[in-house]
Amino acid sequence: MIPIKPAGSKPAGTRSIDSAAGVAMQYLQPGALNLSALPPLSLYIHWPWCVRKCPYCDFNSHEAKGEVPEQAYLDALRRDLEMALPLIWGRKIYTVFIGGGTPSLMSAAALDRLMSDLRSLLPLDGAAEITMEANPGTFEAEKFRSYRASGINRLSIGIQSFNEQHLKALGRIHGSGEARRAVEIAQANFDNFNLDLMYALPSQTLGEARTDLETALSFKPPHLSLYHLTMEPNTVFAKYPPQLPDDDTSADMQDLIAEMTAAAGYGHYEVSAYAQPGHQARHNLNYWQFGDYLGIGAGAHSKLSFPHRVLRQARYKQPRSYMEQVAAGNPVQEEHEIGRGDMGFEFMLNALRLQDGFAPNLFAERTGLAMNVIEKQLQAAEAKGLLYLDHQVIRPTELGHRFLNDLQQMFLG
Repeated sequence: MIPIKPAGSKPAGTRSIDSAAGVAMQYLQPGALNLSALPPLSLYIHWPWCVRKCPYCDFNSHEAKGEVPEQAYLDALRRDLEMALPLIWGRKIYTVFIGGGTPSLMSAAALDRLMSDLRSLLPLDGAAEITMEANPGTFEAEKFRSYRASGINRLSIGIQSFNEQHLKALGRIHGSGEARRAVEIAQANFDNFNLDLMYALPSQTLGEARTDLETALSFKPPHLSLYHLTMEPNTVFAKYPPQLPDDDTSADMQDLIAEMTAAAGYGHYEVSAYAQPGHQARHNLNYWQFGDYLGIGAGAHSKLSFPHRVLRQARYKQPRSYMEQVAAGNPVQEEHEIGRGDMGFEFMLNALRLQDGFAPNLFAERTGLAMNVIEKQLQAAEAKGLLYLDHQVIRPTELGHRFLNDLQQMFLG
């Protein structure tokens, strides 16, 4: 964390205030926050292209039709980052996540250039976690060795299933054999990697879910992300819903996951995340702990804290529009400050996803507000048996985890 400089100095990303009267006015602004320290800062980089759009996917991804403008996009990323530097000046980057789309479509030379640009422009922490998303249909052993040499030290592999039939239903471009081969390549080149699996898939049985998880666990991945398939708006699946397992079967799958991961030594630390000791995803943890992140690339989002405000930004979504807007000097399409009235909900929306909850002082540290602004909601949630509270921790109960959406909504407004 970065301690905030005393009034009258020039904190990163804020305008200098020359007069004592100006400093006083800043502190007396109605609705101003008062952050005692800035949270850890992460960097997210979005690669918007993929081979084929999956029918369940609502991410900002676009099918690569013809040659991807790799160099032009890298130029835009560098320029975007250069323009954003005044907002984060002097702050160290602790984690980097390259997501998509399918970033593993990038050539080895392109990834090497991107990493070189990051190092030349940013103070990367010496032990920074640098993750890249990769899909099995794009795995080439030599390319992934080059990725590792360029500085990627963690992979997140979108397996989704090892079952051939389910992969076809999900619209994945890889088969079961390619999925296994991808994990083997990851094992050979990376000490740290994550496997993404989905469950409650179209027509999936409990036995098939068990086999998928057994296969994943057999590779002993340091980290597992296990997602319940949901019908997101504006997707093919939302328009043409497939036949999904009923609620009872889905609940049985969740129970099975809890039993099998615990037996294999994985800690369940976030709603969908399971890790071997010491391998929690530091980038994602920073999100759930309401840390800061700068997002560059098409459609990327940012959350940036300053002594008396917290800012959200969103870049232009369409790759071509994004590159044009970067060239024009304006990649940010939307920008707003998080209001005091929304801050408690935004914090709790993230922090309540953590299985072990959070220390009460984290709320004031990350929001600049006293805990009493959400005291009524905390007491109401505790009275309903959804939340456990003491002076050391605030965390959802087992019932609270089961009805997490209801618990989070109690802090709205």
